[in-house]
Amino acid sequence: MSGWLALSPLLVFLAIYLAGSIIARDFYKVPVAAAFIIASAYAFFITRDVSGTGQKISIFSKGAGGQNVLLMIWVFTLAGAFASTAKDIGAIDATVNATLHILPGKLLYAGLFLASCFISMAIGTSVGTIVALVPIAGGLASETSLSLPLLTAIIVGGAFFGDNLSFISDTTVAATKSLGCSMRDKFRANFKVAAPAALVTTAIYVFLGLNINAVPPQAHLDWLGLVPYLLVIGLALSGMNVVTVLAIGIGFNGIVGWFRGSFDFVGWMASIGGGIGSMGELIIVTLLAGGMLEIIRHNGGLDFIIGGLTRRIHTSRGASFSIAALVSLVNFCTANNTIAIITVGPLAKDISNRYGLDPKKSASILDTFSCLIQGIIPYGAQMLMAVGLSGVSALSILGYLYYPLILGVFACAAIFFMKKPSGLLSQEDITQQ
Repeated sequence: MSGWLALSPLLVFLAIYLAGSIIARDFYKVPVAAAFIIASAYAFFITRDVSGTGQKISIFSKGAGGQNVLLMIWVFTLAGAFASTAKDIGAIDATVNATLHILPGKLLYAGLFLASCFISMAIGTSVGTIVALVPIAGGLASETSLSLPLLTAIIVGGAFFGDNLSFISDTTVAATKSLGCSMRDKFRANFKVAAPAALVTTAIYVFLGLNINAVPPQAHLDWLGLVPYLLVIGLALSGMNVVTVLAIGIGFNGIVGWFRGSFDFVGWMASIGGGIGSMGELIIVTLLAGGMLEIIRHNGGLDFIIGGLTRRIHTSRGASFSIAALVSLVNFCTANNTIAIITVGPLAKDISNRYGLDPKKSASILDTFSCLIQGIIPYGAQMLMAVGLSGVSALSILGYLYYPLILGVFACAAIFFMKKPSGLLSQEDITQQ
């Protein structure tokens, strides 16, 4: 099968989702799940190298039931239960009131962004940061006249700052292991790109906040209501797995709810069930995306991307841009930045060696561009989680998602103005290799 045909299911999905929303003039009217079902049916139709629908379903199910897909589903399930029980015991209202008291109204946007950057940097996971902070954004929007898509985008952008830089992020581990450089060296190279992008983004949010006047409510601060979110953030900062953190948080919410009279055991179970139910569409979308992307991989879509880009390398700058393009396109097709880095990593190391590129800069490119793409695709785990917790559409969030785009500008500029490697091989040497 030709490469473009193998990739076409993804293009069909984007065409249906984007074009349908534009035609309807409403980004909430086209369900993502429906677009994925149509695109998946098309992927079945074009897959000709296997006999029978049963084998096609097996390929699809392999992707839908993959380890990373199932892990996302467990996180989504527990996040829904935690958010629901936290809301029922008043934790969201308490956290919103405290936030409005602590942060001056004009610095609310910038404060949320910096808090998201710090937390994600400390815990090394963008999903965990989104789980902890997006419900607070929803509460802030309901208490004020502020835009919920904007508040959600602020948190999502900050979450990718830490995912890109943190020493304990799985993307950092994958990138440094693939290129054979130290985490400290990769951090230094990464920081020179991510820090200016974060500063520019903060300045934008400060400017946008000059005209807001979020007046704190007059109600007393509910300190006990703050504990569930402080507990989740604290456990995450300790390095505990996000699934364990959420499970402990759900149990703690049950204890607080019983103590405060918010609900009894049956009410706690009902709250958990309601939260899980609210994640139903999100779980279905995750399964459909995993299955369709596996068919694309089976049909040779990823091999087509990698082969096409590696044939066009002629200079060290081109080699760096090719690494960026490879990990971006593979991430676009897999919707998982860690998997994209692992897939492209060996090839990126080979390109770096042949063109004399600095390993730490190549690792930085891998991590940065994978996080950039993961932050803007509407079917990525982080965006799906943000959509599920906030109730807004992915496209409405994208309109305010400044940090990944600004990070991309700085990352491209860093490659374009990079110094010529001292160990650059001649074209004759490269050809001989």
